[in-house]
Amino acid sequence: MAKRDYYEVLGVDRSASEDDLKKAYRRLAMKYHPDRNPDDADAEEKFKEASEAYEMLTDPEKRQAYDQFGHAGVDPSQGGGPGFGFEGNFSDIFGDVFGDIFGGGRGGGRNGVSRGSDLRYNMQLDLEQAVNGDTVEVRIPVLSMCEDCDGTGAAPGTSPTTCPDCHGSGQIRVSQGFFSLQQTCPRCRGTGQIITDPCRSCGGAGRVEKRKTLSVKIPAGVDTGDRIRLSGEGEAGMNGGPPGDLYVQIDVREHPIFVREGRNLYCEVPISFPDAALGGELEVPTLDGRVKLKIPPETQSGKMFRLRGKGVTQVRGGGVGDLLCKVVVETPVKLTERQKALFEELKTSLGESSKHSPREKSWFDGVKDFFDGLKG
Repeated sequence: MAKRDYYEVLGVDRSASEDDLKKAYRRLAMKYHPDRNPDDADAEEKFKEASEAYEMLTDPEKRQAYDQFGHAGVDPSQGGGPGFGFEGNFSDIFGDVFGDIFGGGRGGGRNGVSRGSDLRYNMQLDLEQAVNGDTVEVRIPVLSMCEDCDGTGAAPGTSPTTCPDCHGSGQIRVSQGFFSLQQTCPRCRGTGQIITDPCRSCGGAGRVEKRKTLSVKIPAGVDTGDRIRLSGEGEAGMNGGPPGDLYVQIDVREHPIFVREGRNLYCEVPISFPDAALGGELEVPTLDGRVKLKIPPETQSGKMFRLRGKGVTQVRGGGVGDLLCKVVVETPVKLTERQKALFEELKTSLGESSKHSPREKSWFDGVKDFFDGLKG
């Protein structure tokens, strides 16, 4: 008897998505499942037919072969094509589709061997440490393998025994209405073993909490948000499983002078009114020490000066950044009477010509034009 078209079996068109296939199969499975149709050979055959169609069409490689060659592309008994053949397990397919409803699934491996959890440690660094690199010792609490029981959880001299409920498989079959599903054994939690005489040191867990000290090498150029991975320094695995990893999350403290943006550093440098007008030379700080910064005459507040090569070498490469110094002209305060008189004299002298304050004149001219436009 010739097989029906898989798309026709599920009642979907050839462009159906995986979600469309799942919905169609779920509808047919609920209608034709043998538990709902006992002693009905026709319903059982239709259930198997739907399961086969679903298994084939949800496998991208098999679906492509089927679309190109038809049944001959997936059934070697019909000759030609890649010849995948149908070797699906109906209970596995059914569990995939309905596991999200009943909380089933294949879960828990035999003997419960599992990798340990990863850990995260938040590390705060000074800017100098982040830029230049450092080695920092940290002390962290971790779950380590219990040495008394070698991680088995059983008291020394004893061993775990096979779970009597699942007989060591870690899975039990339960019936929910007309469905019969497999789920993780609640007694042994999928390990297939139970501990009758637990280890006193770990209480049967196989792991104990300890504090260990680690030396973390901070590479030069790290920044806030970077992570350093220490392989195998996380929690111990279960039943001989491999340990997890430790991730050190970097957070750079705010610096009193510098602000970092990528590979560049920024800072503000206050300068006096005379230095801004007449020019001068200042000492400015860098992470390498002090350097001379030459201020040209008539420097305006907000002027940015670039000191090349005084920034940061990023951890991922790309060359050394720069230090950008923004000068801020500081207005004199707490003037003496003599100083006030001198400023009055200077003010009068400067006011005799607009050439001394070109920006001020252009700004006021703009304001005048603005108000004249409103009047018009």
